[in-house]
Amino acid sequence: MNRFERTRVRSGALTKLASAAFFLLVLAAFLAGLRDLSGVTARQEAEGLKNSVLQSAVHCYALEGFYPDSLAYLEEHYGLQYDRDRYIVDYEIIGSNLMPDVTVIARS
Repeated sequence: MNRFERTRVRSGALTKLASAAFFLLVLAAFLAGLRDLSGVTARQEAEGLKNSVLQSAVHCYALEGFYPDSLAYLEEHYGLQYDRDRYIVDYEIIGSNLMPDVTVIARS
């Protein structure tokens, strides 16, 4: 063998398999993180909608002296808007002088 001759390094099937497995592992971790991030965002949007409903109800109480008896009243008189296709809002009035119970559920 000539010492100036270049020797070829052969990449075996095992090296290619290990590279592919590592790539798939990194891809799976990225997708799992992305899914968790979208779940956190959906929860924050639902919490923001709940806060908006409660703020509108408190605003109504401050101006008119009573909490509204329905969500439709807030939509009509205080400009509350939300996406009905994405969220279910349960607005339960306890009394005209008690803060209503608001539950927001995201539709799947």
